[in-house]
Amino acid sequence: MCRNIKTLYNFEPPATHDEIRASAIQFVRKLSGFNAPSKANEAAFDLAVQQVTDAATTLINSLTTFSPPRNREVERSKAAMLSAKRFGAPVRANR
Repeated sequence: MCRNIKTLYNFEPPATHDEIRASAIQFVRKLSGFNAPSKANEAAFDLAVQQVTDAATTLINSLTTFSPPRNREVERSKAAMLSAKRFGAPVRANR
């Protein structure tokens, strides 16, 4: 759906409130088609972001798994390698 929304579940350390909120903002932007809403739509946009943040937090906190938590750096490296393979861009070692 939206390439900017990343998986937040089952990572060590767990996703922060700010990461969940950023994901919710991307989701609401995608649905609404607004990068930044007009003043007339700002309240509705902000309410939707809050509701999606709350729903995502509830979901993430309710899920269970037997898989060990993933490492953020390992996943970031995998993504960089896939991107380099796909687009032919150089791979950066660390951010």
